[in-house]
Amino acid sequence: MIKKLVLIFVALLAIKSYGQEGTASPYSFYGIGSLKFKGTVENRSMGGLSIYSDSIHVNLRNPASYAGNNLEGLTDGSSLVKYTVGGTYSNISLKSDSSSDNASSTTFDYLAMNIPMGKLGVGFGLMPYTSVGYKLESLNEEGDLSNQFRGEGGVNKVFLGFAYQIYKGLSVGADVQYNFGNIQNSTVVYSYDDDGVLTQYQSRENNRSDLSGLNVNLGLNYKTMINEKLEFVSALTYTPESNLVSQNERSYSTITLSGTGQEIVVDTIEDDLEAQGLEETDLVIPSKLAFGAGIGQPLKWFVGVETIFLNASKFSNELYRTGATSYENSKTFSVGGFFIPQYNSFNNYFKRVTYRAGMHFENTGLQIENESINEFGISFGVGLPVGTFFSNANLGLELGKRGTTNNNLIQENFINFQLSLSLNDRWFQKRKYD
Repeated sequence: MIKKLVLIFVALLAIKSYGQEGTASPYSFYGIGSLKFKGTVENRSMGGLSIYSDSIHVNLRNPASYAGNNLEGLTDGSSLVKYTVGGTYSNISLKSDSSSDNASSTTFDYLAMNIPMGKLGVGFGLMPYTSVGYKLESLNEEGDLSNQFRGEGGVNKVFLGFAYQIYKGLSVGADVQYNFGNIQNSTVVYSYDDDGVLTQYQSRENNRSDLSGLNVNLGLNYKTMINEKLEFVSALTYTPESNLVSQNERSYSTITLSGTGQEIVVDTIEDDLEAQGLEETDLVIPSKLAFGAGIGQPLKWFVGVETIFLNASKFSNELYRTGATSYENSKTFSVGGFFIPQYNSFNNYFKRVTYRAGMHFENTGLQIENESINEFGISFGVGLPVGTFFSNANLGLELGKRGTTNNNLIQENFINFQLSLSLNDRWFQKRKYD
């Protein structure tokens, strides 16, 4: 167990050491950032499908998965404890009607543990929920730099969940989640004289929001054998609407630029947000409903579909509201599955590898200039056996696009490389004495 914990922390430190901004998407400018957590690497390699759960992987989307049957073959009373950690490297190609650019980011995605205790199960962990990371510029009619927008931060989530197996194949569960983080952004307005020469002093608006709040996530998981070979699997999760409390600050700075382009602050004035009723605001985290079903042969193959509804039309952010932005209800459709040639093969390693694939279609809920921001992606992945008790290293590849070039908006073409470790160990083992 100690060796596996050390391996997890080494992987976590490696991910964080090479981490940059949590995202490079210009669409993270809106709201509280781009949704970061979309499931484990195993889920995302199947198009985001999260309805399947087993005894050797942690499912962080459905708390009902924390309880369930133990690993087949463990008959000595021991329980299989599961650990997982994951990260992503993203490369994004940005394109508009008039220009193009590239950006990249490396991020930590989640760290979690699942402890089964008979019919009960406990899960806890940490994950980024949303992420902000953008650097944008706009030009004036003469083609000179007019505005520069920068942002960073995001919302993180720690959770503690419990599940109970009502009877074989049927489990219910709930997560209590604490959301916290901050978002910082700035806007620089560049001024020019009558000859088009940059003036000595420029103006910068600075904003910071410190966010916190609680929410819950409820889950139901059901599976049953249809016949001797085929198993039916279904799952449902529901997250009620909740609020984030946002403590806000805003200031205005006069700056000058050094020869290297570094911003040097000359003077700063604090804005009185209390008088405007913006010092403390509530942000709505919309309710979410997800359900899906699939069919497969245990330890061999599985295919399923899942639909997620997000009531995003209720989302608003008074501090950063823009007239060109609105929200509509969001819908995501995922289809995917996996195949294992022979899970217990002793003479062929690749027969024990899990091969995954899937695709997803998503209406993100964000509307800009009356254009819906949609996303499409296809994904592939493998689960490579390592160590004992079916521990594995999971590699994922996701290709897709988000947004559009209509109305001078930006289209993102992204490639995501994902890595996770899903490690298992035996706890609560009953010792036998002669």
